[in-house]
Amino acid sequence: MPEDVLFEFERRLSADDIASYLRTVADTLEEGDAITLEAGEESVTMTPPPRPAFEINAERETPSDGLANSVSSSNSSGR
Repeated sequence: MPEDVLFEFERRLSADDIASYLRTVADTLEEGDAITLEAGEESVTMTPPPRPAFEINAERETPSDGLANSVSSSNSSGR
């Protein structure tokens, strides 16, 4: 089934900030409330279904000179 990307955001954050964000999402899912995702002026609010899809992507960014690597990950829940 094709996906319609409703919200996408990528930013370098501290491990503590990422953990806090994920805890907030987890708490909201457990409570069954609507989830609002925000980044600057952009936001989307959605009510997840009883069994939402969950996806994690891991990316490795390499500079053109190949001297250093960084790893980032993201997650999203389906509608």
